[in-house]
Amino acid sequence: MTTTTTVISSSLLSSSSSSSSSPLLLTSGASGRVNALISLRTLKNLLLFIKAFLFFILFFPFQLGRCSNNTSSSTTNTKRSSSSSSSSSCSSEKKSSCNKEQQTKSNSSGGGGGAMVIVPLPQPKKVADAVVVSGNLDVATRRAIAIKRATIDDDNDENSSIREVSLFRTARGDTLFTQSWTPPISIKIRGVVVLLHGLNEHSGRYNDFAKKLNANGFKVYGMDWIGHGGSDGLHGYVHSLDYAVNDMKAFIEKIAMENGGLPCFCFGHSTGGAIILKSILDPKIQALVKGVVLTSPAVRVQPSHPIFGVLAPVVSFLLPTYQFTAANKNGTIVSRDPEALIAKYSDPLVYTGSIRVRTGYEILCISAYLQQNLSRLTTPFLVLHGTADAVTDPDASVKLHEKASSTDKSIKLYKGLLHDLLFEPEREVVAKDIIEWLDSRV
Repeated sequence: MTTTTTVISSSLLSSSSSSSSSPLLLTSGASGRVNALISLRTLKNLLLFIKAFLFFILFFPFQLGRCSNNTSSSTTNTKRSSSSSSSSSCSSEKKSSCNKEQQTKSNSSGGGGGAMVIVPLPQPKKVADAVVVSGNLDVATRRAIAIKRATIDDDNDENSSIREVSLFRTARGDTLFTQSWTPPISIKIRGVVVLLHGLNEHSGRYNDFAKKLNANGFKVYGMDWIGHGGSDGLHGYVHSLDYAVNDMKAFIEKIAMENGGLPCFCFGHSTGGAIILKSILDPKIQALVKGVVLTSPAVRVQPSHPIFGVLAPVVSFLLPTYQFTAANKNGTIVSRDPEALIAKYSDPLVYTGSIRVRTGYEILCISAYLQQNLSRLTTPFLVLHGTADAVTDPDASVKLHEKASSTDKSIKLYKGLLHDLLFEPEREVVAKDIIEWLDSRV
């Protein structure tokens, strides 16, 4: 049994219209019509009250629960400070700035050995405010942008990756935007990687990472899931994450069939990681996937208030696309690289509006499902997480590593890094760790 735990240290810096229906009439077969018991004014007042109450409760629909990190003796314990507290955040920064070493601990069923490697990491610049693009683009506009980007990027140079676009039709009749990156002719293809982005973003954001995989002999396929990037659906809205799960399974089957004989791996970030995890719990898909890489997976998500867990099913049914417009569109900082933040929040294919009620509820559902089924995971996997991630819970990744039944499983915790690991100043280190893991399993 191969099980590896790694902690990597780095320096830290510092949107329903009101009802206009006529009065309610109650009828009876014996007495005929009866006067309405609730007037239009009463209904309006009641609706306003409900909206105000829900807004108060759901102003910030999610706050990821943090539990104390109680790991086994083979896992390095790290102290984490809450991102909602500026004082504790500063304290964490001071600690991490004093720790500039990369620490690796490996454990297996036959015992564990450890090696420490000192890696100098650059001091990242102070994070500047990102420019946010507001407004929702229609599907046709988003798709045109996605296609144009991929077309411009493909320069047909024999020494460059070949980037191609295709449209994938789902069983529901939706059209999804997909793209692929093929290594140049001079590089032999040794495997394929199916890439799934996180919530509100799109596959094109991983263009640089895909080309790094190409350079190491991996052909990459990316899919924009429903409501994202160049795919069908209201921007940022997911009626059911099971749609995304089923689409991912169908896509994996298609890619495996087209690349028979080549090992197939999956890469998923954040909610994309959760979608992949649920997909490979299907024995048919599990048989097609040789390994999985997860960055900051949304394995455990908790509502900001317990009452949201009770109201969520009803509210998501009545007001599924409702947005909390007063919420901070920038959200939680996901990278310490100011240029990466500007690039993300000025990208028209990235949804920057407030989270939609139904989408949030679906994330709670898939998170709850995974928590109950972690032990069913038997596929080899590598999970990577930044200890300062305030979007998804690093402790949940530790639990995934502990509970999964996979005999080949590894975890890397990067001290001080935030949510978007492949867009952090240390992105090269993260990409190298992923590629090394893939290389050793081809």
